[in-house]
Amino acid sequence: MLNIDFLGKKNIWFALSGLLIILSIVGILGVGFNYSIDFKGGSATDIQFKQSVSVEQVRSVLDSLGLKDSKIQPIEKATFSDAKSSISKGSQMLIRTKELSTSEEKSMAAALNDKFGVVDRQTRTVDASWGSHITERAIYALVAAIVGLLLFIAFRYEFKMSVAAILALFHDIIITAGVYALVGREVNPNMIAALLTILGYSLYDTIVVFHRIKENSTNIVKTTYSAMANKSINQVFMRSINTSITTLLPVAAIMLFGGETLKDFAFAMMVGILSGTYSSIFFASPIFVVWKEAEPYYKNLKKKYGKEAVAPAS
Repeated sequence: MLNIDFLGKKNIWFALSGLLIILSIVGILGVGFNYSIDFKGGSATDIQFKQSVSVEQVRSVLDSLGLKDSKIQPIEKATFSDAKSSISKGSQMLIRTKELSTSEEKSMAAALNDKFGVVDRQTRTVDASWGSHITERAIYALVAAIVGLLLFIAFRYEFKMSVAAILALFHDIIITAGVYALVGREVNPNMIAALLTILGYSLYDTIVVFHRIKENSTNIVKTTYSAMANKSINQVFMRSINTSITTLLPVAAIMLFGGETLKDFAFAMMVGILSGTYSSIFFASPIFVVWKEAEPYYKNLKKKYGKEAVAPAS
């Protein structure tokens, strides 16, 4: 069995988590999120030209129509089916504009067709209230999930474990959201779905660790609570790593071959899984153990056997 002193270096893990959270908050508040039209409202036109065109050429046409603030994104081939198609590089663009009326949409399409020739186009217009509705529902789901988890873990294990687990959840969500803001990826309903999925994964890993700590805590003699907890983490460490790797592999496959629609979901999942694996061992467990050792019984054990920072492997 491994014999790594995880809890002996808890101050390093707390400092690292604090740094990551600060950077994430700076990203969220300073850089901000790149919201999709599902949240801002607007029109998104997927358009295929007869020839390869540059972003600057398309922008010059949009500027003449008074659509200077539009975002133009070339669509690269991302799936096997795309790769087999006859679409040449630079001939397909995604154009995001303010919410267009039917006449404005037709004017834009006609101008682009006259200039470059349009083979096909699809336009989707979304009202901003739709995104507000999704956000509101996501917040309801998040609050309901957290309250339910808090009650269940407190009932099945203990209250201090439930608080530490929920803090780890916030740790993972803040870091995932911060990375999203810093890299400028688009926040869309897929990203919200990924954040809610991360809740389940992060809790699963944390519960595995807490379950082993609870099992071993019934036989704690002539050692400190932190030494017993450290031994418990060592017992499940490789299981956590292996579980994370096997979960990451299909998510990475979706990231590489899933196409534009699933990439945002896969990216948020990858960051969340990595953060969840880290937080269950290096954030939630140290918080719980520090809190637990404030209890008189375990404080006395620490005074008596405090030199035993690492539990012996067995």
